[in-house]
Amino acid sequence: MWIRDRKLIIRDIKLLNKDVQAMRGVPQTIRSGCLQGFPEVASTLGLDAALLMRRAGLPSRCLNDLSTPISLDGVCKLLESSAAAAGVEDVGLRLARQRRLSNLGPMSLALREEPTGLQALETLGRYMHIVNAALATKVEHIDQLVFIRSAFLLANPAPARQAMEMTVGMMYQTLRELMGAQWRPRRVCFAHRAPGDTRAHHDMFGTRVEFDAAFNGMVCDAHDLHRELPRTDPDMARFAREYLDHALGQARRTNVEVVRQLVSVLMPAGRCTVDQVAQHLKVSRRTVHRWLLVEGETFSRILCQARREFAQQRLVDRDVPVEEMAQLLGFSSGSAFAHWFHAEFGCSAGAWRRARLGRPGRAKKVAATARMT
Repeated sequence: MWIRDRKLIIRDIKLLNKDVQAMRGVPQTIRSGCLQGFPEVASTLGLDAALLMRRAGLPSRCLNDLSTPISLDGVCKLLESSAAAAGVEDVGLRLARQRRLSNLGPMSLALREEPTGLQALETLGRYMHIVNAALATKVEHIDQLVFIRSAFLLANPAPARQAMEMTVGMMYQTLRELMGAQWRPRRVCFAHRAPGDTRAHHDMFGTRVEFDAAFNGMVCDAHDLHRELPRTDPDMARFAREYLDHALGQARRTNVEVVRQLVSVLMPAGRCTVDQVAQHLKVSRRTVHRWLLVEGETFSRILCQARREFAQQRLVDRDVPVEEMAQLLGFSSGSAFAHWFHAEFGCSAGAWRRARLGRPGRAKKVAATARMT
């Protein structure tokens, strides 16, 4: 039994190493394994999976090798177009429902042997970059609560609600399999607006689901996650972790990438200063500045770019009031945010949104001169 499982782990690790090589220099990628079960979901909705994937720029053959790196932008386009074609709003959740802990391959062995759910979460965050370079995840323990925040690093801001619901749903499925069927988070949060019918969301998560939230992710009781988990084979977990560490070393992120991911997930919580980033990295702010300087970057440029991406994504997903956007991005007032936005994009936030969504009127004229990315 041990020899057979060991061979399976080695095979999966080789696939992970293949991922690592393919993902170098292409940060907006995700493993094609995230689409496992998509043809079946599409079929139940009366859709042509191959045609939809082709239109999204995703080769259907990528489902033959679930370790293939594919474009996150393409995945977002595929899920949004599928939801629109089928007239449903839960395509992402339908895919997430099919996920099992074993889909993570050797990573699942390492997670199963962690003593608590919280430590399993931290391990998941540590190795997630190997299989999904475009997802930033941060776990924070605040008082009696644990916040799990996720953010995509999309090349171009675009509707991504289905992909984010799939991601949060997969995280939920993973934790529930580790913690037991009785476990539930305290609440599940989505930054986008609520769908017309939220029954599928409440049925899946069985808890309070918030929309128009400050971040995407979950809020859990710390007591639950500190509970001891059953452990079965520590030797297998150590073996898997050795290979995962090797793969992680090959996929080592630059300091700029690390800081950028932290800024992306901390920004909605209102803590995206260099001091907060340094605190999370357990170094001084001077060290953060020095790291970035060596790589020809500055914290202010990273923060500005993250603000641009965050503002654009929120404006695409929903019509956010100026005061709320200012607070999320760390500006002192709505007028300060409005001044910054106009300086960056050459138009107001409202005009940018109307132009981006193809609304009629003056927005088309504004869009011609706006500096959109």
